[in-house]
Formats: sequence, C-alpha cells, structure tokens
Amino acid sequence: MGRHAGAAGITSGSQGARRRWAMSPPPETFSVDAAGRPAAAVHRFAHLAMASVFEILVVGQEARYARQAAEAAFDELDRLQRELSRFDPSSDVSQINALRAGERGRVGVAAMECLALAARVHADTRGAFDVTVGPLVACCRNPDGSYRRPSDEELQAVRARTGMHLLDLAPEEHMVGVRADGVIVDLGGVGKGYAVDHMMGLLREWSISAALVHGGMSSVLASGSPPGREGWRVALRDPQDPRQSLGEAVLKDRALSGSAVLGGRSQIIDPRAARPASGKLGAWAAAGSAALSDCLSTAFYVMTPDEVRDYCAAHPDVAGMLALQDSDGRKVVRFGEW
Repeated sequence: MGRHAGAAGITSGSQGARRRWAMSPPPETFSVDAAGRPAAAVHRFAHLAMASVFEILVVGQEARYARQAAEAAFDELDRLQRELSRFDPSSDVSQINALRAGERGRVGVAAMECLALAARVHADTRGAFDVTVGPLVACCRNPDGSYRRPSDEELQAVRARTGMHLLDLAPEEHMVGVRADGVIVDLGGVGKGYAVDHMMGLLREWSISAALVHGGMSSVLASGSPPGREGWRVALRDPQDPRQSLGEAVLKDRALSGSAVLGGRSQIIDPRAARPASGKLGAWAAAGSAALSDCLSTAFYVMTPDEVRDYCAAHPDVAGMLALQDSDGRKVVRFGEW
C-alpha cells in the first residue's frame, strides 16, 4: 500500500510509528468549511503522523504535480517526527531526556528551533507554556485520566525536575543541557505546528502559492487564497458538540491552532498551579506561524481571560479566542484582530 493518499483514503506510517508520538490524538478544534471551497479543483492528500491525520489542500495546480509536492511535504513530516518524538529512542528529544544533571548534548535544527520558541513563549506567558511539564502531568493524573491531587512530598519531588529553567539552551552551538536529573522534554505542544510550517515551506518551494496544511484539525496554516476567495474559511468547532460551530475564521498567510477539553474532562494541567485548568471548554490562537499558534493555544487554555487579553494587546500579530464555562453558562470571547 502507498504511503500517501488522496481524499478517498489515508495510508502511510505504521500504527506503531503513530503511537511513538502520542498515546491518543488531540481533539479536532476546527474544520475546513466545505462551503468555502472554490470552483477550481481542490487536490487533497492525507498522511498519518504524530498520532494525527495531516492533510494538504492545493488549488491552482495540475493534479499530478500537486501530488508530487504533497509527497515531498509528507516526507519532510516523517523526518521531523523522527527528530522530535520523545517515543523514538533515536530522536534528538530522547537524547535530551537521557542527559544527567550538568550534561549537554548536540541537537539538530528542528529540535533547537522548537526549544528556542518554547522558551520564548514560556517567558512571554509567564510560565503558562512549558515543554518539561510531563512529569507534573503524570503526577496529577489517575490511570483513567482524571485529576488526582498529589501530596506535598510528590509535588516537591516532581517540581525538582520540572521547569524551563532546568534547560540550558545554546542555540548558536545547537547544544542543550539539563540542570537536574530526570528532566523530560516533550515537544508535542509545538512539534505539530512546526511540522505544518515546514510542510508549507516545502510547498512554496514547489511554487504552490494557494494551499492549506493542517495537522489533525488542531493546527492549520493557510497560504494565499483559493480563486475568487478572500482566504481559506475555517470553522471553529464547538468542543461540546463538534457538529456545531462557534464561528469561523478566514485565513490567508496565517495559522490557527486550538486546544480543547477531551471527553468532558480537562486534560491540560496548568504548570504554574499544578492542577487542571478550569472554566474553559476550548482556546484558539491565530498567529503568523503554526508553531507559534500551537504553543499559544495551549498557553491560552490555562491563562485567565485577562492574561490572554493582555498578551494579545502586547502582540498585535496574535489573536485569541476562548470558550468559557461557569455557573452562568458559557460564552465565547475574542481578543485581537480576527
């Protein structure tokens, strides 16, 4: 069976390869509005990676050429998965996670760029985004995924090996060090968006100017616009009823990512408070790159509405949207320019 497929089917990396990235796929937080498709032919290609279905939509190109470009982009996706997955023992991330306190190791461009962006977003959001939070999440979760309140002793032990301050990043040397034993890096909150960016970059190298790439309907990047359209229409799904929409965004040379409640229970732990984020059903971020929007959608989910508002005010190129839930019901609030 082939590694890639058109709209009629999906093939590629093995089931085992998908499990190496994550145990389960994230919720789908948006959908490409079928009503927004142009009259011109839309060529669609799909591929399994990072526990998600990645899809490429191309317009304005001959079908065979579009398929060849998509196959090249999916090859790049597979390469990035091998470098960024903490479940692949040969990946750069696994090499980092094997370091002891005081040790350093050299990593490739992808891992270094993801870590540098993660560090910047961590600082800009005052700790709301943290790629070392995995041990803390595990400490706060029962086997069924529900929240458990860890003891003070457990929290003290896990805090000693959690936090971006424990990473020693030297981007110019492509070196990463750790300042404690047992530090675990997981790039799941940035890697998918980073891959989407690089896939789109490769499509542009093929002179494809109108395309949309998404990873599992949780991070999407639109380039150009279909003929006769202002951009690509993307519906924002209702986390409580994915058949319904909370609105739509029209994307042109912009990215959008979402984080949402899965199965009616929050699985996103606030690294600052060591407890599940509350009061939200979903969070979305729009930015110039999918890697950045990927990070920010996770951060926005654990940040307060005031914090999200202040962040968007300080970063005019970013927009945020929150689906809030409280005793008075639920409401949707937007920040920044959509």
